[in-house]
Amino acid sequence: MLSYGSVAVALVQRQVMVVQAIHPHDHRDRFLDVYCFTPFNERVFTTSAVPCARIASADLLTIFPSTDVFNMPAQDILELPPQAYGEFNELCARNAKKCESLWAACKAKLR
Repeated sequence: MLSYGSVAVALVQRQVMVVQAIHPHDHRDRFLDVYCFTPFNERVFTTSAVPCARIASADLLTIFPSTDVFNMPAQDILELPPQAYGEFNELCARNAKKCESLWAACKAKLR
C-alpha cells in the first residue's frame, strides 16, 4: 500500500494534509506512521506543527503514484508536481464542502 517515502493526501486532525510514509505499510495495517506537511505556498509544503503522526488507514484520501517526482528543495520542505497539487486542492475543496453541508444540516436541526 505505502512504501517508504510514498507521498499521499490524508485527513490528519480533521484537516487535509500531504503526508509521507515513515516506513512501509501494507493493506493489513490499520494505522499508518507518517510525516505531515501543511501548505506554505503554491505547490510548496512545510512540516506541520506535529511533524509525525499515526493516522487510521481509512483517513488516506489518495496515494500519489511512485512515478511522480517530488522535489525536496530543503529539509522539511516538499514541492508537489502541478498535477498532484491540483488533486490536493480538489480534495481540500471536497472536504470543505462536506464540512459546510454537515454544518448546514446541524444548523437546520437546531431551528
